[in-house]
Amino acid sequence: MASLTAAAVTIPSFTGLKAGTAAARASSSSLGTGSKAPVAMAVSPRASLKELGVAVAATAASAMLASNALAIDVLLGGSDGSLAFVPSDFSVSSGEKIVFKNNAGFPHNVVFDVDEIPSGVDASAISMDEEDLLNGPGETYTVTLDAKGTYTFYCSPHQGAGMVGKVTVN
Repeated sequence: MASLTAAAVTIPSFTGLKAGTAAARASSSSLGTGSKAPVAMAVSPRASLKELGVAVAATAASAMLASNALAIDVLLGGSDGSLAFVPSDFSVSSGEKIVFKNNAGFPHNVVFDVDEIPSGVDASAISMDEEDLLNGPGETYTVTLDAKGTYTFYCSPHQGAGMVGKVTVN
């Protein structure tokens, strides 16, 4: 998950800003076309501080969205007590984290069906051991799938009760 840290921002003094920008505009307008010299732009102190605030807010929002976009939560057991994965059929991007979280009706585990995963993927490398169980509320198992294709998984104690799921990796 991405995290945000504090950063120091230095705000320059705006003393003489208007005089400086007028001079910069005059010198930039005297340059011929095709010149590679930078062009100064008149920016009021309020506009630049406002833009800084917008940039900071946009950066924070992007970080939060990116962290959310890179993980999906799947509940082990429905809130109504059903023995199910919620959601039971979903899609993720290659490299996206899948967090399986104990919710109800535990113990549970997550085992990928060796016969129903993309060719070349090692089911034991992405599955919990069939004897390992998540026994308490909120316990999690996280896996990241890189190979594109369809993967079928199940909870070994509840597979006979229909606790199976499918994920498609795009």
